[in-house]
Amino acid sequence: MKKRDNIIYILTIVFSLLFIFIGNKAANVNKIDYSLNYETGTPQKARVTRVIDPEYQKIVYNGFETDDKIILFEAEFLTGYRKGTVFTAIQSIDSMYAIDQRVVTPGDKVVVYLNQNHNAPDVKYMFAEYHRVDFIFLLYALFAVLLVVLGRRKGLNTLVSLSFTVASIFYVFIPAVLNGGNIYSWSISTCIFINVVPLLINNGASKKSLAAMIGCAAGVCVSGILTVLATEICHLTGLTTEDAMYLLFLNNENPIDLKAVIFAAIIFGAVGAVMDVSLSLSSSLAELKEQAGDMTARQLTRSGMVIGRDIMGTMTDTLILAYIGSSLSVTLLLAAYNASSPLLLFNTEMILVELLQAVAGSLGILLTIPLTSVICGILYRSDDNSKKKYVKE
Repeated sequence: MKKRDNIIYILTIVFSLLFIFIGNKAANVNKIDYSLNYETGTPQKARVTRVIDPEYQKIVYNGFETDDKIILFEAEFLTGYRKGTVFTAIQSIDSMYAIDQRVVTPGDKVVVYLNQNHNAPDVKYMFAEYHRVDFIFLLYALFAVLLVVLGRRKGLNTLVSLSFTVASIFYVFIPAVLNGGNIYSWSISTCIFINVVPLLINNGASKKSLAAMIGCAAGVCVSGILTVLATEICHLTGLTTEDAMYLLFLNNENPIDLKAVIFAAIIFGAVGAVMDVSLSLSSSLAELKEQAGDMTARQLTRSGMVIGRDIMGTMTDTLILAYIGSSLSVTLLLAAYNASSPLLLFNTEMILVELLQAVAGSLGILLTIPLTSVICGILYRSDDNSKKKYVKE
């Protein structure tokens, strides 16, 4: 059995690598170049060594001196062939900015590019952003280490499956969408991959994995069908934010289908939660069957519903809170401007799409519970039949 599990594990890894490789090639068959010819050059990572002049230049408009100012600082490159080279750069402070801008200090890691500020033409580089991502990478590294230390083999498998999941989205799905692929078909195929591969890597080819796969697929199908119906019934356009508008005009000849983007966003959001529910049920019922041994399909299904009722409350809350949290700023803003008209607020497409995401995902979870329970009852019950047949023989 162990040899068989190892073979299936290796085959799953090979299949995943092939899916990412071939999917990426297929997604880029009609590759569209979205790169823009910026005059700022390639951004570079640097560390501030000292502030030379905190008021290097005052900005004057139409003869009036403003509170805008330019700060001159010294920094050294941290990457590229110029690593270690010291240079001077400027930071522009705009007094009209909504909040006070932080002035660079020695030791800050920053991103710089070629200076475009005509008020200080003698300086070659200018401040673009603080280099913030190092801390996030550190948190991800800590997450990976704790996952392996606490989960051991399971933790390592989780890390591997997570890597494939992320790769399938960023190396297959996103390039396919940007290059004019059919969003519905690419999102469905990617979701199937996300549904199958993590379960095989983490739990092997077993009835437990099969039950979880079928339950997850059924729940995500429910969410997808509801999304398509709601998109037509509610006359959704997909033009919910300024970002969506930019997305629409990326390719004028073959514009991205914003309705399909809503569909993809909802099923991707639902697949993780639905898979969690289906695997929790499948695993719980498998352990229950292992301990009891003589449970009928009806008893297993009934037990699955009891366990599922405890799961559905927290998982539904988790999904809805995740959607609210991801769009909280926009929700607050719209609520403030439409405080006197809840009718208008809840019929605004931006809010309606968020509500649709929450309810479609939640319905997917709710229907996954009875479906997975029934599937587990059928699959696990077959063990009893085989055992009885073996005993008679």
